[in-house]
Amino acid sequence: MPRFFVRQQQIENDIISIVGEDAHHISRSLRMAAGEHITVCDMQSNEYDCVLEEFLESEVRARIISRSASENEPPCYIRLFQALPKGDKLDTVIQKAVECGVGEIIPFESERCVVRIKSDSEDKKHQRRNRISAEAAKQCGRSSVPSVARSVGFDEMLREAVSSELCLFCYEGEGTRPLGEILGEVIKKGSSELPKSISIVIGSEGGFSINEASRCAEAGMIMTGLGKRILRTETASGFVLACISCFTELF
Repeated sequence: MPRFFVRQQQIENDIISIVGEDAHHISRSLRMAAGEHITVCDMQSNEYDCVLEEFLESEVRARIISRSASENEPPCYIRLFQALPKGDKLDTVIQKAVECGVGEIIPFESERCVVRIKSDSEDKKHQRRNRISAEAAKQCGRSSVPSVARSVGFDEMLREAVSSELCLFCYEGEGTRPLGEILGEVIKKGSSELPKSISIVIGSEGGFSINEASRCAEAGMIMTGLGKRILRTETASGFVLACISCFTELF
């Protein structure tokens, strides 16, 4: 069943107002008609089974048939800090991270990034990245749309990442602990003791400099390795998210 996201202010009594690109998608792309059903999520873990009722010029109205609490979100709020990769790799990172349960994605610039933040193009990139997140959330059945922040510098990433209860710095150098060992310690505490928030920090194609790694360790991040093979930057985040999901949701 087609899935759409709305804000609370779009819900009044038992009528949901769908506007913008979603309204166009329902009426023009999907060519749906009155009487057909859709699923609507309100970004607050509520899902609504709705029947389409009225098609206006730039709005579609649907009547709520039933409401249920969504159980599609992970037990931990996960923030992915991804160093800017080359080309369209970040699009892939966003899509797969949303499918794997990320709560928020924050791109950042590090020393070895080939791509640099450009203020004149950041607005368009920000909008496009959030559209990718929304489409991925619809496709995989999420009950909320993970936000993609505007790109930040390394210093801001450092401040933000360590604010989570658990912060994993993914690093191929020395002094790391296996990811499975770290997550095993977390799960041993029981579901009631799971961290409410987890940060994951992933480097670009060139990884991190020794200076950056030292700063992250000094800030309190846990240095973790991702196994014996070196993963591409667009693979690493999905790998870590899948491991977290396995430990926190599947056991």
